[in-house]
Amino acid sequence: MNVHKMFANQDGRRAFMVTAMLAGLVVLTGCESQADDQGNAEQGPPPPQVSVAQVLVEDVELWDAFTGRIEAVETVDLRPRVSGYIESVNYTEGQEVEKGEVLFTIDPRPYRAELERAEAELQRAQARAELARSEAARAEALAQSRSISREELDQRRAASATAEADILAARAIAETARLNMEFTEVRAPIAGRAGRALVTPGNLVSEASPLTRIVALDRVHVHFHSDELAYLHYDAMARNGSQASFREGGIPVRVGLANDEDYPYRGEVDFVDNRLDAEAGTILTRAVLDNSEGRFAPGMYARVQLLAGSAEDTLLIDDKAVLTDQDRKYVYVVDEEGRAMRRDVQLGRMADGLRVVAAGLEPGDQVVVNGAQRIFFPGMPVAAESVDMRGQAEGGNELAATH
Repeated sequence: MNVHKMFANQDGRRAFMVTAMLAGLVVLTGCESQADDQGNAEQGPPPPQVSVAQVLVEDVELWDAFTGRIEAVETVDLRPRVSGYIESVNYTEGQEVEKGEVLFTIDPRPYRAELERAEAELQRAQARAELARSEAARAEALAQSRSISREELDQRRAASATAEADILAARAIAETARLNMEFTEVRAPIAGRAGRALVTPGNLVSEASPLTRIVALDRVHVHFHSDELAYLHYDAMARNGSQASFREGGIPVRVGLANDEDYPYRGEVDFVDNRLDAEAGTILTRAVLDNSEGRFAPGMYARVQLLAGSAEDTLLIDDKAVLTDQDRKYVYVVDEEGRAMRRDVQLGRMADGLRVVAAGLEPGDQVVVNGAQRIFFPGMPVAAESVDMRGQAEGGNELAATH
């Protein structure tokens, strides 16, 4: 019996058994690892949290937005009516003045002297006329007795008529001198705010010299330009009777200044120009605003909204919910199973801080207004939290503020 061969066979069987055991351990370990991985995969990450709001259905007023400028209703570039040297400036620059208030005084002495001379000439003419009337009366009496010739009578009558005409001429000259004397006091022709004085005492001025500018402040105008399509739209509404005529005025406007977030001031259209600017394709429109509080100053920038009509049962959403895919606009709507589904939408204008939806949504749809960036594909499960649609438009919530 070969002992060496027997021991060699036993060693081979031991090696085979060890190898088989190791292989079994590897297989078991692999199975456990695959089971663990499969369990983790089945759990997955939690669905993202989003805020949803129900589509609003409301009757809304539609407004068109424009930019414009505040202008004074009345503006006067004050100039003197007579020439002379400025004697005094009688107002504080920038103050409000009343109609008829004396703002500048021109040296009146030359005009006072001219007035006195004209009044003296008037008295002289009146005296000559009195004498001529007396002579004409005596001539009439003498003519009855044929004591004077017909020729002399005619001369007396002509002299009397000439003297009466001289009175009229002298009276006109005296009235002109009186007016010139009054014009040495330069008065405010309107009530308003006076600008800076363009001349100081001692300067010579003439009828062409500007003294200051006065602007009325009780009311102001807002000038803005509307485009041709807007003009045609308003004209069509006036023709079908859905709104007052653009040219008859009375169409409401809302105005906001540069530091206003909203449009807190109210006015109405009072003028539309009679032609469109062919180069710009716009037409000048003007509205009037109350300025009794002195809030507006000419030249201010103004944001203007013009009432463009109204619509019933309009769908409204927060503009932050709208996403863009190339040339398409869409939103995510959460269905009953908690999945975010894409909806392509057609949008209209803004109305009271919300966006009008012309097509693509239905009343009752739950639209994702915050957290849409966490949705990676349509149909993705989400954890929806209900919020108010209008509250989102007015300021949002913490979720919106942090993302």
